[in-house]
Amino acid sequence: MALKENEKKDLVKYRLEKAKATFVEIPVLIENQFYSTAANRLYYACFYAAIALLINEGYDTHTHSGVKTLLGLHFFKINRIDKSFSILYEQLFNLRQSGDYEDWIYLDEEKITPLLEPAEQFIKTIEKLINNE
Repeated sequence: MALKENEKKDLVKYRLEKAKATFVEIPVLIENQFYSTAANRLYYACFYAAIALLINEGYDTHTHSGVKTLLGLHFFKINRIDKSFSILYEQLFNLRQSGDYEDWIYLDEEKITPLLEPAEQFIKTIEKLINNE
């Protein structure tokens, strides 16, 4: 079912707010040494922002791989978003998968902390695209 324009705008706004709210959780998780959960939230903060962008552009997907594919085709490949963010998104996806589903994976502060700034920039880049800045 296609969204009405006002519904689409509300959903995009909601997803961006969810991305930012999720991102705020991460330093608390790191401080308390919940590194796997921090990796999960880091990925999801970027995922929610990516979903907002895709909805804003009229793309519809309900899977993580669908989001990766659509971002690749319509944003990274044609340089609407810098390709370095493609590498970041893939890294976050893999880190989250490992932390959530694999045995004997131990994440630590050294693996998570360097990803904070690039992830925040990814979210800001998406917000600028949505706001046509």
